Amino acid sequence: MKSLFTKSITACTLAFFTLLSTPLLAAEKLYVYNWTEYIPPSLLKQFTQETGIEVIYSTFESNEEMYSKLKLTGSGSYDLIFPSSYYVGKMAKEGMLAKLDKSKIHNLANINLSVLNKDFDPNNQYSLPYVYGMTGIAVNAADIDPKKITSWADLWNPEYRGRVLLTADSREVFHIALLLQGSSPNTQNPQEIKEAYQRLKKLMPNVLAFNSDSPEVPYLQGETEIGMIWNGSAFRAEKENPNIRFVYPQEGAILWMDNYAIPKDAKHKDAAYKFIDFMLRPESAKAMIESMGFSTPNEKVKTLLSPEDATNPVLFPPEQEINKAILQADVGNAIDTYERYWEKLKTD
Repeated sequence: MKSLFTKSITACTLAFFTLLSTPLLAAEKLYVYNWTEYIPPSLLKQFTQETGIEVIYSTFESNEEMYSKLKLTGSGSYDLIFPSSYYVGKMAKEGMLAKLDKSKIHNLANINLSVLNKDFDPNNQYSLPYVYGMTGIAVNAADIDPKKITSWADLWNPEYRGRVLLTADSREVFHIALLLQGSSPNTQNPQEIKEAYQRLKKLMPNVLAFNSDSPEVPYLQGETEIGMIWNGSAFRAEKENPNIRFVYPQEGAILWMDNYAIPKDAKHKDAAYKFIDFMLRPESAKAMIESMGFSTPNEKVKTLLSPEDATNPVLFPPEQEINKAILQADVGNAIDTYERYWEKLKTD
C-alpha cells in the first residue's frame, strides 16, 4: 500500500489492556503489523473492549520493510500482517503465510466479489482484501477542463510543463508508461522497462514533483492542477474543494490492494480471525472510510453512508473500472531493473 500517512500512531505499539475487566481476558494478545496510521485507534480500542484481546500494534513504511522484518525475526513474531497484493503472492510462494480457515470469518459475505479471487491469490487461500484503491488522474476544474483529460498520455501535453504531480512510487510511474506503449505493467523484460524509462524521460519537463505524502495537499494548496493521485486522496480533496476531480484514464487506472494475511507460524491465529471478522463489519468499514477516505471492500457499509458518499464513483470505483485496471504483480529480480531506471529518471 501506499505509505500515505507519516505520523506514527504510537512509537511502536498500541495496547488497550486498561479496559480489560479480568486478568484472564488480559492474557490473550494479538500482534498486528500494519502500515503507519492505517486503522483508526478507536477500532482497536473497541475490539479490545469487546473481546478482551490486547492489541500490540506495530507499523511499517513499505512492503520491503515488512517482508525483511518477518524474514529476520520469523513468521511467528506477528499474528496479522497487511501486505500489498504483489507481496501476498511472493510470501505465499515462499511459505511465509498460513492458509485461511474461512469458516472462522463469519462476515466474509460482506466483501465485494469484484475484489476477490485475483491472480495474486486465486480463491483467496492466503489473504482477504483490507483496503483497495485506484490511482488515476486529478484535475483542478478551475484551471483545466476535466473533459479534456481522458488518457494517461495527456500528462505528456507540453501545455502542462512544470505542473504535473506524480506519485513517488516507481512501479506506479512505470505502470502508466508501460500501458501506453502496449506492454504489461508487470513486465520483467529489460528492453520494455528501458523503453518505458525513455518515454518517462520525455515526461520529465512536465513534472513538478514526486509526492506520495498526503498527495491531495498540493492540489488543495494550488501548487498543481493535474497529475497522479489515489482515489482516497481525491475523495478527501473533493470534500474540501469540489473543483478537484478524479479521472479514470481510458487505458485503465492502477488498482492496488492491501490485504489481511496471517503468518504461517503465528501464535494467536484465533485472535487474528476474530479481528478480521470484527473489521469486516459494516460499522468498522464506515469508521475506516471516515478516517482515511479509502475504499473498503465491504458492500454493506453503503447502507450506513450518506446517499452522496454511497454512490460516489471516486470512493467506490465502478465495477467496470476495477475490471479494466491491472494489479501490480511480483516481478522477481526485475525489480532491480525498475529501481535502476527509477533512480536515473529522478537524477538525470
